[in-house]
Amino acid sequence: MQMSVQVINLIKRFGSFAAVDDITFSVAKGEIFGFIGPNGAGKSTTIRMLCGILDQTSGEGTVEGFSIKNESEKIKTVIGYMSQKFSLYDDLTVAENINFYAGIHGLAQKQLLSRKAWILEMSGLSGKESYLTGSLSGGWRQRLSLGCAIIHAPKVVFLDEPTAGVDPISRREFWSLIRQLAESGTTIFVTTHYMDEVEFCDRIAMIYRGKIVAIGTPSELKTANKVSNLEMLFVNLIRGME
Repeated sequence: MQMSVQVINLIKRFGSFAAVDDITFSVAKGEIFGFIGPNGAGKSTTIRMLCGILDQTSGEGTVEGFSIKNESEKIKTVIGYMSQKFSLYDDLTVAENINFYAGIHGLAQKQLLSRKAWILEMSGLSGKESYLTGSLSGGWRQRLSLGCAIIHAPKVVFLDEPTAGVDPISRREFWSLIRQLAESGTTIFVTTHYMDEVEFCDRIAMIYRGKIVAIGTPSELKTANKVSNLEMLFVNLIRGME
């Protein structure tokens, strides 16, 4: 099995505080990998190191074979990144946002036209290219943001709590898009605090206070720990550490 992401003994310290504390895991190509934990657990810090935004203190990590230590610029060419803040410009139109992100990734005009048509169709915004992005509903903004994040057809997509604050119907539609991307071969690394979304992941890692406390498929973790849902499992694991 080919791996898109590999992490070995990764540590990130801020002074004496270990935000990420010696974690090891891997993510297979085309897998939806969920990274679950409360605020401050180390989820976003891990993603930033894997995206080449933040230097690690020690340990190793690779994304599509590129080292996070000394090949961060190469990593940025093969990944897409979307945060819960959506990273869109409210004072630009839908089309202008798409054009802007296409320019960042150096898409040729022919590629831009093809990818723009796909994004508009995927996001349900066909015919709304001239709408100001700030006027869009949360669900539309979310899908547009995803489209802009993957406009260059990256091999790995990092989604950092992308459904935070979005209504349940839009969340389900978004996860349908994520599944379609994975089925086409794109690797998805996603963080969420919605436990119902965890069931959509192929595998998950639960992180607490910088340490991975459980890893496996949702069904494996529930069966091994004899619980009916993953929220109960996570609560039990945290209680056992305190």
